[in-house]
Amino acid sequence: QVQLVESGGGLVQPGGSLRLSCAASGFTLDYYAIGWFRQAPGKEREGVSCIGASDSYTRYADSVKGRFTISRDNAKNTVYLQMNSLKSEDTAVYYCRAYRTGVGYYWGQGTQVTVSS
Repeated sequence: QVQLVESGGGLVQPGGSLRLSCAASGFTLDYYAIGWFRQAPGKEREGVSCIGASDSYTRYADSVKGRFTISRDNAKNTVYLQMNSLKSEDTAVYYCRAYRTGVGYYWGQGTQVTVSS
């Protein structure tokens, strides 16, 4: 069964850190471009970061550049999003998405990140 599962969200104070995980089952994540997206209440879903298949590239939204790092662990079939120096405006539900040409998209169910004192 093909599945993407995010984890690692939670409540953190401003300036703190979290590491989100996006674990795949039923397919090999390294063959896919992986994107992290987020959606805050009342706002549209926005792209945060992405990593190409076989780590061919990484991209970051301007709002997270220098604070977030995307990486992949093929042995664990997992992609991570390390989030440092978190701000209240980073509060959102975070989703990962896997994409491969000719296959299409898989989405995870999301994990809540709340940045608040």
